[in-house]
Amino acid sequence: MLKNEDHFEILKNINKYPKSSQRELAAKSGLSLGKLNYCLNALINKGFVKIENFKSNENKLNYIYGVNSKGYKS
Repeated sequence: MLKNEDHFEILKNINKYPKSSQRELAAKSGLSLGKLNYCLNALINKGFVKIENFKSNENKLNYIYGVNSKGYKS
């Protein structure tokens, strides 16, 4: 179970805006880009968030973030 309000806010915004960049997610979550990156990496390592590249996008730096079933249960 997540105890960190920032993690919950990030999960909520990923669910609502899965194609957002980290910069956009940071703004929507009210966090700095560095803090979002740190929290997002923690959520990925815990298995709450999955990350995928856009397959057809020429800019391979863009990703889609998704909340796993484990993240929904938290």
